Amino acid sequence: MSALAAILLGLVQAATEFLPVSSTAHLLVVGELLGQSLDDERFRAFSTIIQLGTTAAVVVYFRGELGELVREGLLALRRGRPFGTPQARLGWLLVAGTVPAALAGKLLERRIEALGNAVIAGSLVVWGLVLWSAERLARHERRLADVGVRDALLIGVGQALALVPGTSRSGATITTAMFLGLRREDAARYSFLLSVPITLGAGLYKLRKVAPVIAGEPSWQLATALGTAVSFLFGLAVIAWLLRWLRTRTTYLFVGWRLAAGLVVALLLWQGVLPSGTASQPPATSARP
Repeated sequence: MSALAAILLGLVQAATEFLPVSSTAHLLVVGELLGQSLDDERFRAFSTIIQLGTTAAVVVYFRGELGELVREGLLALRRGRPFGTPQARLGWLLVAGTVPAALAGKLLERRIEALGNAVIAGSLVVWGLVLWSAERLARHERRLADVGVRDALLIGVGQALALVPGTSRSGATITTAMFLGLRREDAARYSFLLSVPITLGAGLYKLRKVAPVIAGEPSWQLATALGTAVSFLFGLAVIAWLLRWLRTRTTYLFVGWRLAAGLVVALLLWQGVLPSGTASQPPATSARP
């Protein structure tokens, strides 16, 4: 893989991991157009590892808030009142919301990896329409402090559904949160915070498995390091941009994006440019924004 290809794919990972448009689909298409294939174990390893760059971007961007959630959560637990403060309450709700995706990922990993690439095109379109419905029907009134146990579990189920290739982790969680009445910006912020445990855990778990694939490949090691650095740096900018965008604008931009991307993937499959075999996606929750 060339340095330019690594940079481009790092940019794609950063943008599409956080926007509700599915990074799996975009990495597949752009990778194929750049001469790479998810059937190549080295590219699969590259695609998995660069996710840690975007996960690190979330941790760094929300470091103050995450630190407070952990600190308050542990103090409240020690006092026997896990929901004793708003920060502790939110922290433990995020833990509860992580459980559905963690269980689904463990139980269904092999079946999910066996899904065909045609699923990606369908998921892009279907979840684009679901996002459109949420934008039209949701109240957009509730704030982050209003999230309850029921909300946390339902958004967690949305995150679990995002294991299906092409769904988008951020897309499923933001959509579910909006259906539950959260404002767009609060839905996105909750989605970002919820992503940390599952994407960090899955990323580190898979890193142990895929790192040996590129251990004897200096050019792939360099490309992976470059792609990860780009995904981290650009990811910081994308997080800030998305939160500003959703503060005053709708998600219709991403609805149109998903529908167009679904059509492109379907056409590329029909033309034989993309393989119709398994959608061997990198395994976060998509963990995929």
